[in-house]
Amino acid sequence: MSLVAKLIYARRHPLLGRAVQELLALYGVEVPAAAEIGPGLVVFHRGFGLVLHPYTTLGADVVLYNNVTIGRADPWVPQELSRMERVVVEDGAVLCSGARVVCKTGVLTVGRGTIVGANAVLTRSTGPNEIWAGVPARRVGFRQPLDELVGQAQDSARSTERASSVAAASESG
Repeated sequence: MSLVAKLIYARRHPLLGRAVQELLALYGVEVPAAAEIGPGLVVFHRGFGLVLHPYTTLGADVVLYNNVTIGRADPWVPQELSRMERVVVEDGAVLCSGARVVCKTGVLTVGRGTIVGANAVLTRSTGPNEIWAGVPARRVGFRQPLDELVGQAQDSARSTERASSVAAASESG
């Protein structure tokens, strides 16, 4: 776990919380204590430019790259009037460098295993295992679940072994 991820988890510490928030600010990371963070958070490139809205929920094993912003699309409305607006990033989602996830109304959900591409501006909810890119972001594909990728890699390794053994047999014969 990276130092920044450890600091993000430590930001709610009763005695050290304020000091931790200031340390995160030195890294250019703004993660309010009210933001809910699940286990297994991965932050790449020290999270430079990472900004989370207080009403953000990150699930387990979420991956965040640098310069990611998760927040509201209507900053001119006082926060007290827009407490129902929140962003939920489900388990295993990946937000690439420069991604912006902004909620206009209600709850915006980034589905389980979804990838939001670099510099994409996501303004609506996604389904599971989707790939979103562009400004405004639109679905450009689907992500294969990890177990399917592992199965394909194993099949590929077996076929490579068979091809190697056939080639060796033909050379010796």
